[in-house]
Amino acid sequence: MLLGDHAGRAIPARLGDLGVGPADLERHIAWDIGVAGMGLELARTLDAVFIRQRYSRLVIDCNRAPGDPGSIVPASDGAVIPGNQALGPKDREARRRDIFQPYQDRIGAILGERQARGRPSLLVSLHSFTPSMGGAARPWRFGVLHLGDSAFSRTVLAILRADWGEAAGDNQPYAMDGIDFTVPHHAHAHGLDYLELEVRQDLIASAEAQIEMARVVAGVLSRAAAMQPSSGAQARTDPTAGT
Repeated sequence: MLLGDHAGRAIPARLGDLGVGPADLERHIAWDIGVAGMGLELARTLDAVFIRQRYSRLVIDCNRAPGDPGSIVPASDGAVIPGNQALGPKDREARRRDIFQPYQDRIGAILGERQARGRPSLLVSLHSFTPSMGGAARPWRFGVLHLGDSAFSRTVLAILRADWGEAAGDNQPYAMDGIDFTVPHHAHAHGLDYLELEVRQDLIASAEAQIEMARVVAGVLSRAAAMQPSSGAQARTDPTAGT
């Protein structure tokens, strides 16, 4: 099951453009560049479900818990977001209710249906990262984000490193450290193994590149899935167990 927390950059009409210029709405601050096209091609290749958020992360970040400082940001990578300044509780709740919650509910409903039918599932969240941030280059082509509890993530990382060496980052350029919401929330609730995969944005900037990267990622996912035990899709260790 493929997810795209930041695949879209639409803004509800009632919010205008949030006071953000067209150039910034094209940047990584508004969405995960390339994920929608790559994800659609990957879903077609693997005959997989792809649930993607159509609205911009600048409206509300669907990979952050509501109320988290990163949920609705007043500024991002040097750009001020006027439409997010001094928001009251009612405005924040409207964005949670209208955008965040339907997306998360849809994921939970499909996973619940699959589980009820006894269908094993692997949760794969697709993200992309900018080649440089704060003046620092990011040399990785891929990043595998995890909490140290995912056999599938370890297998994918091993395959990527065999093919690409250190260009495959382990919890790089970000670490799954409790800030991420979607994968931990749903994987833990349903006892699923998972992968949160980051792809560098310049590698999926065009439609042709997205198709090619989907082919690469499909091969990696298929190889990794074949290497898991028969119950691997359901097998994971919950780091919160017993707490």
